[in-house]
Amino acid sequence: RVRSVTRFIYNQEEFAHFDSDLGKFLAVTELGQPIAEDLNSQKDVLDNYRASVDRCRNNYALVDWFMLKLKAEPQVTVYPTKTQPLDHHNLLVCSVSSFYPGHIEVRWFRNGQEEKAG
Repeated sequence: RVRSVTRFIYNQEEFAHFDSDLGKFLAVTELGQPIAEDLNSQKDVLDNYRASVDRCRNNYALVDWFMLKLKAEPQVTVYPTKTQPLDHHNLLVCSVSSFYPGHIEVRWFRNGQEEKAG
């Protein structure tokens, strides 16, 4: 579902907006009432804003298709830490960054066997 909402803001306050679900401009404040009425009386303006939903839907489909093809391999860094007071390397830390898509699963293996936490 694609929805288009265009907000009109003055002095950090929204006074009107276009809601594609309703297909018209709505006043949010008193200042927005005459503006929403004026915009709703202009057929060409309404047609243009209503058509924006279809443009957004088409653009979204293109971006969605492209993003499905886009993948970035993670950058992985594994390093030992020292714990006090023994000052021995006895804990490994794994840092994984710069990957897409966002879901990733990190697992530890020793001699081909998966290590469990702890």
